[in-house]
Amino acid sequence: MNERIIAPSILSLDYSDTKAQLEALNQSQAQWLHFDVMDGHFVPNITFGPDILKGFKKISHQLMDVHLMVSDPEMYAPIFIDAGAQCVTFHTEALDNDLNRIQTLLEQIRSKGCLCGFVVKPNTPIELFETLLDKVDLVLIMSVEPGFGGQSFMEEMLDKVRWLDQIRNEKQLSYRIEIDGGINGETFRKAVDAGCDTLVAGSYVFKGDIPEKVESLLR
Repeated sequence: MNERIIAPSILSLDYSDTKAQLEALNQSQAQWLHFDVMDGHFVPNITFGPDILKGFKKISHQLMDVHLMVSDPEMYAPIFIDAGAQCVTFHTEALDNDLNRIQTLLEQIRSKGCLCGFVVKPNTPIELFETLLDKVDLVLIMSVEPGFGGQSFMEEMLDKVRWLDQIRNEKQLSYRIEIDGGINGETFRKAVDAGCDTLVAGSYVFKGDIPEKVESLLR
């Protein structure tokens, strides 16, 4: 399995205390920062634009991990890469689960020197995308319905993780398996045991001692 990476989600950052929280984050063992980009259309919430990403990049040393929850990822992926994204994932559902369109966008993202991957909602079967697994750097499994932070972990989503881990081993591939939603001091172990090596955590990290919370997810 790949080295475990913690990707705190800034969706849960306390923006009334941004400076202190980012300083604590920089002192932690978190290697990635996770940006949940929502357009108010693909999901019923609106979050960050590219200028926010530029600001974080100036003061954070972590890899910028951008998760596009938008209706038009083909338009927004290059915008966020130009703003400093180093990893971009997008929802297959936004491209009607069309394998050709998904592959084309993956190739475009990678051609810009950026890590690439796709995301599936809880109700989307992961098996549909087996032919794309040798073309990605990571696959992101949603363990909640996308759109809002603080939701409960959907343990049944770990079946998708186990399937991805099995295929990764059988085909000797190296993509990362990322999980997003409801990760905390208890659920993270179930995710890791199923095959996840990249953990997105929001409320759990930012509501407490940030370096300690990140470290607890690495034990």
